[in-house]
Amino acid sequence: MAKRIPAITRKMVANLLPARLPDSHKAMFGIVTVLGGASGMVGAPLLAARAALKMGAGSVHVGLLTANTPEVDWVQPELMLHNAMTALEQIEASVIAIGCGLGTSNNAQILLFEVLKRNVPIVLDADALNLLAIHPDLQNDLEKRTSPTVLTPHPGEAARLLGCETVQDDRITAARQLSEQFACSVVLKGAGSLCVPKGGKLLINNSGNPGMSSAGMGDVLTGMIAAFIAQGASADDAMLLAVYLHGAAADALAKQAVSIGMTATDITEWARWLLNQLGTTR
Repeated sequence: MAKRIPAITRKMVANLLPARLPDSHKAMFGIVTVLGGASGMVGAPLLAARAALKMGAGSVHVGLLTANTPEVDWVQPELMLHNAMTALEQIEASVIAIGCGLGTSNNAQILLFEVLKRNVPIVLDADALNLLAIHPDLQNDLEKRTSPTVLTPHPGEAARLLGCETVQDDRITAARQLSEQFACSVVLKGAGSLCVPKGGKLLINNSGNPGMSSAGMGDVLTGMIAAFIAQGASADDAMLLAVYLHGAAADALAKQAVSIGMTATDITEWARWLLNQLGTTR
């Protein structure tokens, strides 16, 4: 597969993020809103939000569905925490990431319905994709969107969206079908993640390793994509940069003899370091 499909390279993504001016301030780097976190799953949107912050977003808000919304993330107090609907209605987000720990309740469905109507770029992951798979009306809303949208399914979510048992026998066709059907940019995650820019040529990502087989990795990727969109990258460029850095961070960890027990938090820290190394090439 890797020989037949162009690969995402460091050189390709090195200059996709706009450079920062000497008189920069936080308002220039966008507002990310991460929506999710039903009861028992608050960690997922927090992982995404922390990644968005450390990838350079100007500010990051987290809207949680859980009834007992925490007032602060003591690990990352720079994040601003809200009730999910309050965050959606009151925050003028540059980009919305929804799905991490969202659940599939009625409230989650309503929240996704409202997000799909917003004229703002969105990144859809996890339970947002599962909700789309079981609600054709939400699929119709997605297809009607004119603002950029990025889908980030793993193989199981992709199969549910396409109404088939598995996509692993022909991942290339599945990735292209998702992009065409929903008029979105798509990253079909897995070993050799496949990226399909909206209306563009399919690319494969060869960075990454089996150490990434742990919880929260997809949440971090979602936050990274959202952060790069917030800072002015196109949805397609944000997707390619995030996917490459996500895997490259895991490779950097593996070089430190950390393959077993690699965590999503580890990936965020190393991705930030690598992002700043890319910046030196400009």
